[in-house]
Amino acid sequence: MTFQKTDLMGNPYETLSYNVQKNERVMYLQAAAHDSMPRAPGPRISGRGGGMGPSEASPMAACMIPRDVDYLYQRTCLMKILVAVKRVVDYNVKVRVKSDNTDVDIANVKMSINPFDEIAVEEAVRLKEKGVATEVVAVSCGPTACQETLRTALAIGADRAIQVETDAQLQPLAVAKLLAAVQAKESAGIILLGKQAIDDDANQTGQMLAALLKLPQGTFASKIEVADGQATVTREIDGGLETLRMPLPAVITADLRLNEPRYVTLPNIMKAKKKPLEKFSPADLGVDPAPRLKVLKVTEPPARQGGVKVSSVEELVEKLKNEAKVI
Repeated sequence: MTFQKTDLMGNPYETLSYNVQKNERVMYLQAAAHDSMPRAPGPRISGRGGGMGPSEASPMAACMIPRDVDYLYQRTCLMKILVAVKRVVDYNVKVRVKSDNTDVDIANVKMSINPFDEIAVEEAVRLKEKGVATEVVAVSCGPTACQETLRTALAIGADRAIQVETDAQLQPLAVAKLLAAVQAKESAGIILLGKQAIDDDANQTGQMLAALLKLPQGTFASKIEVADGQATVTREIDGGLETLRMPLPAVITADLRLNEPRYVTLPNIMKAKKKPLEKFSPADLGVDPAPRLKVLKVTEPPARQGGVKVSSVEELVEKLKNEAKVI
């Protein structure tokens, strides 16, 4: 995919054009909105698409000044997707509680990318393949071992990765603040996350991030469409499906039925090792990741008791009322 940008020179009201080869069309950004716009003498500026007079100005363009050029170019041609991924215990592993009931024992346990985050990475890569975005950046917060999770995201198709390295116990608010600081550096058009992590099931980070950034949000997304600077998100709710349309940039969290992640092949795994991975610390981003909540105790759920057959409805009601005490 190639994007060619002309240099801005001469009269600020001259024509500026971009050639977007992915869409096989030329998009003109015309500064002069109509024939009466004053024009100083000077050479026209155009890309491969050629020049265009004021009378041919596109209705979408209106009085663009030089400082708006890069902003408009980024919004229309160079949208970036930032995807957050988390390292969690593999979903096939049966976790056990530590003997002192302080936490879950993850020593010598297989770790992998959070399944909902993997779905988010897959969706970001698919949007890039459709020409909606030009770059997918994966970001993870945690210890050095998180690099393995980031390499998985790179193998799926992300272009580069960012790690916020810390050994602190991260809670949703701290992660949201770290992601907000990364977004301030990256200026992504879409921030994609899994709707929740399978270790704590908090389902809070995406919503907190949207609040911190004051951006629109679409949670539990089962379908995402992007066009004309807006995202259309279909989300699953108790009563069925809800469709939201929101301007970009926006925060979107992925549900289970958004897509099925692709199988990561060995060649892509090898390519992922050569892709850039940038490191930051919370101090570099000006964020204090100290936990705000204290875990008092972690216990396993009570063992499930065997079922009992009943001979009549009356006996069932009696057991539900007197033994189970649910009615």
